[in-house]
Amino acid sequence: MTYQDCLDYLYQQLPMYQRIGNAAFKKSLDNIIALCEVMGQPQHEFKSIHVGGTNGKGSSSHMLAAVLQQAGYKTGLYTSPHLKSFTERVRVNGQELPPEYLVDFVGKYKSLFEQVQPSFFEMTVALAFKYFAEEQVDIAVIEVGLGGRLDSTNIITPEITLITNISLDHQSMLGDTITAIATEKAGIIKPGIPAVISIKQVEAQEVFELKAEEVTAPLYFADDQFRVEVTSSSLQRQVFQVYYKEQVFLQGLELDLAGAYQMYNLPGVLQVLKLLHEKGFAISDKAVRAGLANVKGITGLKGRWQVLQEHPLMLCDTGHNEDGIKQILQGLKQLHPKQVHFVFGAVNDKDVSTILQLLPLTYTYYFCQAAIPRALPAHELMTKAEAVGLKGSGFETVTEAVAAAKANAAPDEVIFIGGSTFVVAEIEEL
Repeated sequence: MTYQDCLDYLYQQLPMYQRIGNAAFKKSLDNIIALCEVMGQPQHEFKSIHVGGTNGKGSSSHMLAAVLQQAGYKTGLYTSPHLKSFTERVRVNGQELPPEYLVDFVGKYKSLFEQVQPSFFEMTVALAFKYFAEEQVDIAVIEVGLGGRLDSTNIITPEITLITNISLDHQSMLGDTITAIATEKAGIIKPGIPAVISIKQVEAQEVFELKAEEVTAPLYFADDQFRVEVTSSSLQRQVFQVYYKEQVFLQGLELDLAGAYQMYNLPGVLQVLKLLHEKGFAISDKAVRAGLANVKGITGLKGRWQVLQEHPLMLCDTGHNEDGIKQILQGLKQLHPKQVHFVFGAVNDKDVSTILQLLPLTYTYYFCQAAIPRALPAHELMTKAEAVGLKGSGFETVTEAVAAAKANAAPDEVIFIGGSTFVVAEIEEL
């Protein structure tokens, strides 16, 4: 089997959330437990940090991995979904999974997959755990896929649990209130293991407090301890003044991830690093600074307020729920653009009407659909958009929509591409 044969086999055989949505989500840990039993329980062979939340868990995972790597630790990083290549999901010291490892892995366990019939995500999690165990990583940062309590990653026993911002997303599976969603996310808090919450949110606070109390887990609301102020920012990076218990802690801390929402992620990341240091990990301020100043270079993070070209300025971001879109609009407003050309696509199992109502009437829109079965057809999206007063054109593909935006945008205007991770994944310049 070639690498491409292997991917084709997996995409055809295993239900994939990326493509088909809710039907691929298994509400049980039975499959991942069965896979890992046969593989020799690889999830217990390395130390880990478990990162959940609605928005910010990907960026936070990459930040932690970058710092740990700078501190000299052999670091695994598991994230999802991928943007361009399947191998992005599993990295060791920033290097993507070798394609031949996937081919060997599928060849070895093909009969097991046919017996257990896991989802694509369950297979990928088992693959990551096995690879990290074989590579003998010192520590792995494991990002939750969906929810927490029943997510396949939730069979690890981490050193620390981190939960980032909670907002409305995947309501059909996780519940339609912040409290209900927080309850699912809180399912990764383990007995006796420190749990860090990046930002204190009124609707979620009690959920986390009750869960931590129930399992006797030390609980830290990071923004009670750490306060961050943006002192300067550009399209490519920002600088923070960091206070710990109101004392200057890290002056002029550089982060190479732009976007207003990073200031909400940073306290959680710093709190986790402080707790790891207290557990005996040798993480110096120098490693923290070096890691955070070069997250993209160290871990290969893409698609977060990413500059794709200048004149006209073209940006993309994978934010796709109500909270994520609000943060993007805030970022666009801060650019003071003469006009924004917004390439927008969505999936068919999201409440897109709420998001469309947030979008400015003054922007020019290019409605499109990603090449996945879950994509909301462009003509349907355009109809919904017109109903709330948005003006634009419809395109069958992301590539056509981007080309039209480029043709129409003046050099001093802005092109933004987003609305769905899958739209961003199809940008040729990414």
